[in-house]
Amino acid sequence: MRKETIYLAGGCFWGTEHYMKTIDGVLETKVGYALGEKPLWNPPLRDHVTYEEVCNRSGHAETVEVIFDAEKISLPEILKEYCYTIDPTSLGRQGMDMGIQYRTGIYSLNEEQKETAAAFLAELQKEYFQPIMIENLPLRQFIPAEEYHQDYLDKNPGGYCHINFEKIKEMKKAENR
Repeated sequence: MRKETIYLAGGCFWGTEHYMKTIDGVLETKVGYALGEKPLWNPPLRDHVTYEEVCNRSGHAETVEVIFDAEKISLPEILKEYCYTIDPTSLGRQGMDMGIQYRTGIYSLNEEQKETAAAFLAELQKEYFQPIMIENLPLRQFIPAEEYHQDYLDKNPGGYCHINFEKIKEMKKAENR
């Protein structure tokens, strides 16, 4: 097994995390806040930031840490799965969620991941007339969200989610014909 980690912002992190956990080869997920301009985390004092702090113009994006077995699933395959859950042409909005914290992004840990994401996004752009709005940036920071956000849709099966999981199943079924 070769573990690799990538960080994906896809609007509300509840649905993105829930979907990524269904992908064969994904080992672990964690929701949190990434990339903000303003440092919010003080590890000696606490192990998370609050949603309210993130919404208060911190510049962070709701993000999912995805740890996967790179021998079982490649980064481009992870990114393809991620794109089922978002509108890649939307800026600062996914579903009914609007604001900078709901933007889309791929946040890499090294130059190889960043280049892989860039090549993936260039190919994705060929499928759209509008520009792709997914950020492709190095990860500056990732701060875990409060515990109640972790595995939220498992704990709250009827909870809000902007992702249409049934539509994704149908899209994938149609592609495999």
